[in-house]
Amino acid sequence: MTIALPWRRRLSETMSDKPKSPWGGSDGGDSDGGSGDGNGGNDAGPRNPWAQAPGSRARSPRSGSGIEDLLKRARGGGGGGGGGNFRLPGGGNARSLWLAGVGLLVVLWIAFTSLHVIGPQERGVVTYFGRYSGTIGPGYNWTLPAPIASVRTINVMGIQTFQFPDSDNGGGGPNLVLTRDGNLVDLSYSVQWNIIDPQKYVFELDKPDEAVKATAETAVRAAIANSTLDDVLGAGKLSIQTQVAVTMQQILDDYQSGIRIVNVALNNAAAPAQVNDAFKNVTAAQNERQSNVTQARGYALQVVAIAQGQAAAFNSVYEQYKLAPEVTRRRMYYETMEAILSKNDKTIIEPRNIAPFLPVPGNIRKLPDAPQAEAR
Repeated sequence: MTIALPWRRRLSETMSDKPKSPWGGSDGGDSDGGSGDGNGGNDAGPRNPWAQAPGSRARSPRSGSGIEDLLKRARGGGGGGGGGNFRLPGGGNARSLWLAGVGLLVVLWIAFTSLHVIGPQERGVVTYFGRYSGTIGPGYNWTLPAPIASVRTINVMGIQTFQFPDSDNGGGGPNLVLTRDGNLVDLSYSVQWNIIDPQKYVFELDKPDEAVKATAETAVRAAIANSTLDDVLGAGKLSIQTQVAVTMQQILDDYQSGIRIVNVALNNAAAPAQVNDAFKNVTAAQNERQSNVTQARGYALQVVAIAQGQAAAFNSVYEQYKLAPEVTRRRMYYETMEAILSKNDKTIIEPRNIAPFLPVPGNIRKLPDAPQAEAR
């Protein structure tokens, strides 16, 4: 309400003013609103075409020049009456506010692009106008603001893993690799690696991650091409993994990639799906063959061990025999007879009569008949 009243008063005052010339209006005129003709006035310029002519009827107080004056006063460009406490945005105060806002934005931009927080497992590669300047360590680091300086943060502690084929990117189909003996094997493997030199990792290769994938595929295919199917499906996996890791590291070192291969693992090696059943039968037969060979070798080792033990015992007896032949011969006789008779019932022969050996109670055998004893 305090704003509407001054505006209404200003509008009424403006409508009641005398018309002014849009080309620089006059200050003089008669009291009845006429501006005079060429001989009667003090006008310095041409007559206002919208002013009232001499002898004509008075015009309505609403005039176009009054609206223009209202707009000028609203913008702060005209002097005058009440309502001066209301001004539209503009002038020197607005310009100062804009400058202050721009200055604040510049300060914030400098602060946010100059301060770099590097984590304990990270390193920052600093470039000035795209040219390498240095590597910053963990903590709070200051550089020149962007775009003069830029910092790229590299994780040097984390282990990155690639799976081949990559099922997440639509590469879940078979990965067929040719072996040395002309067989195809469906192979899946994984590679683990990390960054040891951030500068080389950033500048030496255009796409380091893609370079690792291409290098892994090249090394795996080369290793499988020099191996047989039995090696890939059997005990040769460990040797192939080691060979692939060594080959990849050599290639990446030649490219100055700043990457270190941590591990290579052959996750799955199987025959193609079309011949998978036949390969399973072959694998089962190979496992059975290996089992039979293992059992035969174990039996052979057992027999050889027994024979070696018997030979060692014979050699020890022979050494004693050479020292005392007669005693050794008699002892061998007694030991042999003891071994034979210990498994049979005993009979003691006396000079006058035949008496059976009395066994342990509970296992008494029937005595032989007398006539049979006399006949003997």
